[in-house]
Formats: sequence, structure tokens, C-alpha cells
Amino acid sequence: LEIAVSRLREQETTSKRPSQTLKSLAKDEYESNFISAVVPPEEIGVKFDDIGALENVKSTLNELVILPMRRPELFSHGNLLRPCKGILLFGPPGTGKTLLAKALATEAGANFISITGSTLTSKWFGDAEKLTKALFSFASRLAPVIIFVDEVDSLLGARGGAFEHEATRRMRNEFMAAWDGLRSKDSQRILILGATNRPFDLDDAVIRRLPRRIYVELPDAENRLKILKIFLSRENLDPSFGLEELANATEGYSGSDLKNLSIAAAYRPVQELLEEEKAVRTYAVHSFLPPMDYL
Repeated sequence: LEIAVSRLREQETTSKRPSQTLKSLAKDEYESNFISAVVPPEEIGVKFDDIGALENVKSTLNELVILPMRRPELFSHGNLLRPCKGILLFGPPGTGKTLLAKALATEAGANFISITGSTLTSKWFGDAEKLTKALFSFASRLAPVIIFVDEVDSLLGARGGAFEHEATRRMRNEFMAAWDGLRSKDSQRILILGATNRPFDLDDAVIRRLPRRIYVELPDAENRLKILKIFLSRENLDPSFGLEELANATEGYSGSDLKNLSIAAAYRPVQELLEEEKAVRTYAVHSFLPPMDYL
């Protein structure tokens, strides 16, 4: 019993250690806002092998991100071979941009911070700039780290001129200034990774800070087959079920579409069973109705 109790205490201590470490790194209340957004690489739970397609994209990300973060000494010489500080993933919805970002952090051994427009907004005037500054200062103590900006066009879209809110303008300017600070420090292993379905809505200044833009396209039949094999690897399939036939029949489907299709198919036997049970119950009730006339 004592051994079991001691093991439980060790597990509790281990589970609390990451959050306690992050709390000690946060210098103020603004940095503390991002503690819950930080996911260590060993806790992300997604790897490149879990993505059944996009081999060219994964290879490119390996060269641009994983090698510089894993082997920074290879990129410490000269002016041309420098770590990339900004990458844009763009393409149709559901093609796996967010999944790629998470898997990239795992493969690079980097902490993962996902932010959206709402992450840096506040009802108090001036807090948006403080939150933005806190994001970058906190990230600098967590390096290597990937800051993933999902739907980056909503946060850093084209400027709205006279109709743009002053707080939004100030927040964007602070983000750009902090980003430029990263680009001037090659030794800091921090990457801004943006994802969008609408790249043409991005501000020109943002595009310049994202020198590497990677198109994440819809999967072809071969890649749809790879994706389906991953989704259905643990399912009990009919021996006559043809994965190749399904892959060929799903032209234009994204990875997300294929996942939803697989989930719907998995629920179908349950629905059929419930319909059969309902039919049996209905028949049983009706079988008693005629005899009741004689009671």
C-alpha cells in the first residue's frame, strides 16, 4: 500500500511539474495568460506519420524548421543560411494545416502555442499591445517554440484604413515590431507559423514577413487512400470492402471530409441496429393489441 501511495504521489508531482515550470517562467499577469496555451512537444500527440499525405510539404518543413531547431549549429555560419522566422500554410479548408502545425512542433521538439485574434484582444484599452508583447517575451524563454497563428488573415489581415479600430491597429503594429525583433536574432529558435484559407486577404507587410509560403492542396486518389488507411486502421472492415474504390470515388474530398465520412460510416451499423430494435418492439406491442379486444 505504501509503495502504491508513493507512486501516485510521484505521478501527481510529474503531472504538475510542467505547469509549475511555466508559472515560474511567466514574469507578469500578461505572460501568465499564455500558460494554458503552451503544449510541450511530448504532449501534442501528433506526428508526421499520423498524416497520411502531404509528403512534399512534410519534406519542405523538415528542411525549413526541423533541421534548424534540432541542429542550430548547421545554420550559424554565413548570411544566407539562416533559420526561417515566418512560414505560411495556405490552401482549402480541411486539408490538414492545423494538424501539420502540431505534428511539426512534435517533430522539431518545440513547444507549441496556438493563438487566434481573440487571444490578443482585451476589453481594456492598451491591453492588446501588452498581451502581444508578453506573448513574444514569454515565448523567448520557452524556445524552441512554434507560435501558430490559425486564420492569420483575421488577426493580420489587410488594413482597413479609416474604418479600422485603433486598438486593432496598435495591436498589429506591436505584433509586427516584436516579429521583427525575432528576425534580427538568429539564435532564438522561435517560428511564426500562419495558416489561412484566404491568403489574398493578408496585409502586404505580413506577406513580406512570411517569406516561405507552402500550398497545402486537396489530396489526390493516392493520398486519399493513405488517409483512409490511417482513419480505418483500427476498424473492423468487411473483407469485400475496397479502399481503392472509395479513394477513387471521393474526388475533391479533403482530409477532414474523409474523416467525417468515416465517422458517419462507423455510426451507420449502430443506426441500423437501433432501427431493427425499434421495429421489433413495435411488432411486439401490436401483437398484444388484438387480444386486448377480448378482455
